[in-house]
Order: sequence, then C-alpha cells, then structure tokens
Amino acid sequence: MLDLAVVVPVFNERANVALLVAALDAALGDRRWEAIFVDDDSPDGTADAARDLARRDPRVRVIQRIGRRGLSTACIEGMCATAAPLVAVIDGDLQHDEALLPAMMAALDDPAVDVAVGSRFVAGGSTGAWDRDRVAKSALATRLARHAAPKGMTDPMSGFFMIRTAVVRALVPRLGGIGFKILLDILSAGPRPLRFVELPYTFRTRTAGESKLDHVVAMEYLIALYDRRFGRIVPVRFAMFSAIGALGTGVHMAVLSLAFVLLGWPFVAAQVLATVAAMTFNFFLNNTLTYRDRRLRGGRALLDGWVSFALVCSVGAVANVGVAAFLHDVRQGAWAASALLGVLVGAVWNYALSSRFTWGRYR
Repeated sequence: MLDLAVVVPVFNERANVALLVAALDAALGDRRWEAIFVDDDSPDGTADAARDLARRDPRVRVIQRIGRRGLSTACIEGMCATAAPLVAVIDGDLQHDEALLPAMMAALDDPAVDVAVGSRFVAGGSTGAWDRDRVAKSALATRLARHAAPKGMTDPMSGFFMIRTAVVRALVPRLGGIGFKILLDILSAGPRPLRFVELPYTFRTRTAGESKLDHVVAMEYLIALYDRRFGRIVPVRFAMFSAIGALGTGVHMAVLSLAFVLLGWPFVAAQVLATVAAMTFNFFLNNTLTYRDRRLRGGRALLDGWVSFALVCSVGAVANVGVAAFLHDVRQGAWAASALLGVLVGAVWNYALSSRFTWGRYR
C-alpha cells in the first residue's frame, strides 16, 4: 500500500537523481512512498541514471517522454501515473526542502484540506540566497499570479506542493499544461477554490546542474496567465501564432520597403523576398514560443522543420504573392495595401497547415 508519490520533473539533472532519492528516504522514514522521475529525454542521461537506481530501489520509477516537453505536462503525467492517495511535486535540483513532506502529509490528514503548499513567503519561509534582481522578479510574478489564485495564498508560484490524487485527477481535463507553474494551473482550474494550507520552507541554492530559468520561461509564464484568463475564448496557441504573425508582418513590410522602394526591385520579386524573410522569422519565433512544448532542436531538426514549414505554407505563400501582385497591378501604386491583403490571405493557411505538419508530429 502506497501512502505518497513524489513526482520529480527533470531535465539534465543526472547528478541529482541519487542525491534526491537519498534525501527522500531520510525525510520520509518508514512511510510507504515512491518517486516518479518524469524526464523529457535529457541528453545528459538523467533517465538512465534513474533507471539504474530503480534496479536497486523499487520505490523509484521513470517516465521518459519522447517528443513531449514542458514542466507542467511532465507533472500532470507523473501525477496521473500513481495509485497513491497523495502526490507531491518537487523539483529535481534539490532546491526544495524534502524534510517538509511529512508535515504536508500531516496537513492533508484534515479532510477539509485539498492541497499543502511549501511557501517561501509565509512567516518562517525564505527565498534563501536569491539576489535582489531575482527577488524583485519573483515578487512581480507572484503579484500577477494572485489574481488567479485562491484569496490569501502567499506563494501561488510555488513549485513544491502536495495534493490529494483524486482532486488532481478530477482537474486534469481542465488544466492548460502551459508553462512551468503547475500549481497555479491547478489552483485556477477548478469549479471551486481549493482549500489549502501553506507551510514555510527556505529555498536552497542549486549545487549541481544549470538553472532552467530564462527569458523564454518568463514569457511562457505570461502565456500561462493569459490561458487561465482568456484561453477558453481565444486558444492560447492561436493567439501566440497570430501575435507572431503580426510581428512577421512588420518584418515583411520592412523587407518589402527596402527591396521595392529603396533598391528599386520589381514588386513581385520584392514580395517574394519579403515573404521568405517573414516566413523564416515566424518559423523560428513560433518554434521558440508557440510550440515550445514541441520545439525542434539541433541543426538538422531545425533545417527539416524550416523546410517543412515552408512547404506546408506554400499554398498560403502562393496566395499571398498572387493576391498581392494582382491587387498591385489593378491598383497601381497601392503597394502597401496590396502586400497587407496578401499577408492576410496566407495567414490562415499558415496556422492550420504548420500546426498539423511541422509541429503536429509532437502531439
């Protein structure tokens, strides 16, 4: 009989796998637990390290995801893969305090509590050795998150929590699975506010591996907030694709202006060049943001992806150039309006076909 499952989403954390299991063993004592490492096919062999340990310790399990990426979706898969009545999420970098897990289990002995959250901001908690810049960024993110979190929660951005498995399984169909803050997704997904307790802990300094925080992760967090607020009205992926398309339109118009107005190229040739430039810009930005969970990595994959993107969008590109050229011939001198209408006609094709054929294989 299991008491607890500890889900550990990991990417390039090979050096920390055995250390974390030893720490869990010390913290949980004779409680019946399992650790589920959910690895997004780490190139450093994190999954292999976890499997080696699992051969000697049956409490260790591994889910190695191929072509499925993202911290939130990794947590969801791990939480749905256990029969334990309680499930905790803890980072694989040893920055969360595993000694808090027994107190979380004790808090959930109260049937009136749905989730126990490790908080850095409740009395007794601390962000540890964070510098002033990171503290300020975290404070801003936390203020934004509180609009989607239950009233009174101090740390809705926490990645360290424990929840009743039945509660989270019921919420899974409502979860967006976007970004890296799965707790916020869970807290804002239910038909009723979840009942919570917050327990203080001190955030540790990473001793091995590299931080996954970057500007793209920050952008992903804002995307997740959008999804919780407006995702049911305009799907977040379509909104991202459209926003990048708008930026691509700016690239298109800049290149067209340079080639047609300044360099004196024929309009059709300038329109073709602008279309290719905008297509390339859109591909790389969509790969980084819109399809971050399916993103293509490595030179060969990126080249194949770009070729695929160009091919599947060829219908839209032909329509773009054809419509723009026709309108320009009909309305001499209205080159900007002609180009914009061409872009509009191609945009719908680009989204539908690229979602299916360029990044669709990662669904």
